[in-house]
Amino acid sequence: MTPLAALTEGASFITVPVPLGDRAYDILVGRGLIETAGTRIARLGARAAAIVTDEHVGPLYAGLLAGALEAQGLRTSVVTLPPGEATKSYASLERVCDAVLAAKIERGDLVVALGGGVIGDLAGFAAAVARRGVRFVQVPTTLLSQVDSSVGGKTGINSRHGKNLVGAFHQPSLVLADTALLDTLPVREMRAGYAEVAKYGLIDDERFFSWCEANWQGVFAGGPERDEAVAQSCRAKAAVVVRDEHENGDRALLNLGHTFGHALERITAYDSARLVHGEGVAIGLALAFRFSAALGLCPPSDAERVEAHLSAAGLPTRLAHVPGGCGTVDDLLDAMAQDKKVKGGALTFILARGIGQSFIAPGIEADKVRSFLDSELDPSRS
Repeated sequence: MTPLAALTEGASFITVPVPLGDRAYDILVGRGLIETAGTRIARLGARAAAIVTDEHVGPLYAGLLAGALEAQGLRTSVVTLPPGEATKSYASLERVCDAVLAAKIERGDLVVALGGGVIGDLAGFAAAVARRGVRFVQVPTTLLSQVDSSVGGKTGINSRHGKNLVGAFHQPSLVLADTALLDTLPVREMRAGYAEVAKYGLIDDERFFSWCEANWQGVFAGGPERDEAVAQSCRAKAAVVVRDEHENGDRALLNLGHTFGHALERITAYDSARLVHGEGVAIGLALAFRFSAALGLCPPSDAERVEAHLSAAGLPTRLAHVPGGCGTVDDLLDAMAQDKKVKGGALTFILARGIGQSFIAPGIEADKVRSFLDSELDPSRS
């Protein structure tokens, strides 16, 4: 791992390369990048850009970005959508595709995703299918999207059958992660994004998890720790994406905590008032480590350490922490059955032998999952 102290030396922003041959791109991380976004995006050589944003982010930054692009000679349009997970829908996809076509965006032009993970996933998918593929740029505005969804080319929408079940792999041409945009992010959204930061340490880098335990407050406060955390998370994800772009192998490790987390999102009907993605991931991370401990794979002390850190950061870690409840064991198992990692009807989990020692565990027996969930739903354990 690149020494964390060296990440910000000699530059006002950090460049994280994603070397994918003729589809290679850079992730830029740092404060104030939005101010130079017009110039940086114009260097990609497009003649037009369609900005996709939502009603929260658009009033703050869409006009600024559109003006900067127009100043560079790009014909620019903006489509603004409602905020929230429900926007990742067939209806919104149709709306964005129609707007892109109406704006006469050609294959050499750009779709610019200005927002959090919902906008990034949706705009990226629209870019993947409009005219059978146009280029796009990610300008993520939440911690979660800066460290996770904007990197790696996974795009898509939700179905009534589950989360992210309709989509495509479509790499961006550039990612601009302006960490100053997080200064006004609600604390709940910061916490949700932080779950994905901690995840990278839990997957295969115990040293980074230890760093998170010591520095998480600086990440929230907006000090240099924030840039370091975002850059290190992007480096970790980029390395996995380069090895396994289409999730045929160890890219599945990035789903640590997500089998449980996605099931909880489905059960709560993607209602962000009850549960946002990062909160589901946080519960899922804690469950994955407790399940690993229950199977005798992971020291119980490591599972306790994971829960303690996530709790210290203000994140939920138990099924009982889901507002309005999460149903029965059968409800949870049914939701998990729609997970993209199901093969031949058998669930694949990402489990751990310890912090920084995650692995892919295919074909986990259903009775073991049921027994574990039964114990987790026992109120006496909350």
